Amino acid sequence: MSKPTPKFEVCVDSVISAINAENGGASRVELCDNLAEGGTTPSSGMISMSLKRLKIPVMVMIRPRGGDFCYNEEEFEIMCLDIQHAKILGAHGVVFGILKPDGSVDVERVAKLVEIASPMKVTFHRAFDMTNDPLKALNDIISIGNIQRILASGCDSTVLEGLETIVELAKQAQDRIIIMPGGGIRESNISRILAATYLQEMHVSASTTISSSMIHKTSNIHMGRAFYNSEYLINAVSEERLIKMIDIASRFTG
Repeated sequence: MSKPTPKFEVCVDSVISAINAENGGASRVELCDNLAEGGTTPSSGMISMSLKRLKIPVMVMIRPRGGDFCYNEEEFEIMCLDIQHAKILGAHGVVFGILKPDGSVDVERVAKLVEIASPMKVTFHRAFDMTNDPLKALNDIISIGNIQRILASGCDSTVLEGLETIVELAKQAQDRIIIMPGGGIRESNISRILAATYLQEMHVSASTTISSSMIHKTSNIHMGRAFYNSEYLINAVSEERLIKMIDIASRFTG
């Protein structure tokens, strides 16, 4: 018996990427800034414009900085305020995660953020991959309640490398929470991932680079991005890549 095609969530850091994701068949977007650092909280303007232009749900990243997921009091307060602002703007949900110094889930603080976020949907993000015990972290997150999914690469660099852990997490989670794999998923490995276990949802970037519209170009100056793309190559979601990914998943599950 065939199973439903997994829903595809696409991480985006621009309005044009969000529009491309919707046009390519995304079920929702995870709206971020600074994807080069794994994603941080987007601006109010970015949230507002994305909500204005999209019909699919928008999940807003709540992360005050790059780096680890152990936050001081000021950073935690920023997260609380950003969730309140996302709710006021009409976001469908928020995405966050907090760990203690020992690598366990900060249950008390996460529960507080979940309370502030209600009735919005909540995803616990890839802070999960940095926990000291993924199965305990899974149960801690479930115990908080009102968290719909966990985004994880299986505690490894990519989903393919962490696939064994993803399979075990999905088995342990059952119908208590959705395990949504994300990290390095592309056209060439979707079938291998779905062959290991059925997944309700997948998190992808489906990115490409587009050339800048600038005519005048200054190649010897970098605006903090010397180790990334040229200032004149812009990352964006590829509708074509996303359509192909969804088609592969559809043919595999169907």
